[in-house]
Amino acid sequence: MNRFFVDENISRAKTLDTSFYTDNALFNDMKEILFVPSWQFIGNTELVQDNGNVYPFYLLEKYLDEPLVLARDKEGHIRLLSNVCTHRGNVVVDKPCKANNLRCKYHGRLFHLDGKFLSMPEFKEVENFPTVEDDLKQVACYRWGKWLFASLGNKLLPGLYLKEMIERVGWLPLNDFVFHDELTREFTVKAHWALYCENYLEGFHIPFVHAGLNAVIDFGNYTTELFKYSSLQLGIAKDDEACFDLPRSSPDYGKKVAAYYFFVFPNMMFNFYPWGLSVNIVNPIGVQESKIFFYTYILDGSKYNSGAGADLDTVEFEDEEVVENVQRGIQSRFYKHGRYSVTREQGTHHFHRIIASFLNQ
Repeated sequence: MNRFFVDENISRAKTLDTSFYTDNALFNDMKEILFVPSWQFIGNTELVQDNGNVYPFYLLEKYLDEPLVLARDKEGHIRLLSNVCTHRGNVVVDKPCKANNLRCKYHGRLFHLDGKFLSMPEFKEVENFPTVEDDLKQVACYRWGKWLFASLGNKLLPGLYLKEMIERVGWLPLNDFVFHDELTREFTVKAHWALYCENYLEGFHIPFVHAGLNAVIDFGNYTTELFKYSSLQLGIAKDDEACFDLPRSSPDYGKKVAAYYFFVFPNMMFNFYPWGLSVNIVNPIGVQESKIFFYTYILDGSKYNSGAGADLDTVEFEDEEVVENVQRGIQSRFYKHGRYSVTREQGTHHFHRIIASFLNQ
């Protein structure tokens, strides 16, 4: 039997073989198998707020490490482009700036802000030039509210990943969420990226690991919903803890929702609280190392750092400790597979099933 087979029946299923978390070759293979086809969070429209703004970045730096550049052209359209010159492969833009065009500093090749080739010195004698291959490659970019997502593969539609989240919280005033860069956090976790995701995907550990969160969440009414490439954990508030003022149109109307915990495969978490949104991105670095980025968007400052969305740094440190211990444990010669709680680990089972489906294609 395939070592990465995960039975669809959670009551019979075993977890992924531990080699998934320890094999360096497999870790590298996941770049093309899982991450290139996926959609990745790249930030918000304020990165290129004005016409002519240009913002270079590396998608999943130190893993995919793909040089990209976000640009708002003269008509106000946001473009996502390869940031690699089509002449000799130089990185075109090295820092955020305002520009009329994109000029490569190596040999002067010039591009429009939509990526179209404009000019190139000393190329009059070159035959069949320019062609579309001399344009900067357009990269698939999807916008939801003010948030932007990119896909290098551009084969799977963004709706497969984001549809259920968009529909569930679409009643929120998305454009009123304000990014607070001073609240951005970066954590280094000595563990495989998937172990961090698995920990997020089950609330089973909350009473044992997160005393503060457990005090405000009604664990007995904690539920998980599964979708194609995403899932939702619904946190219900205890007593008079902070909760959403839900509209009648919401399927959750009448519930004391303290948090919507959306996981989007393979590595993104969108945590909606009454005060706003915490976006958590898991960036693989090595087979035993990950970077976790927290991006904070505040909707109601008077509720910030309250209820289920309080003291998130402490929750993170508690998660780091247990995930790093799991990374040490799975390297044991005595451990190959685990089993799932049928009532509490549906999200982790679902995550493993998606991974196995990609691996076995």
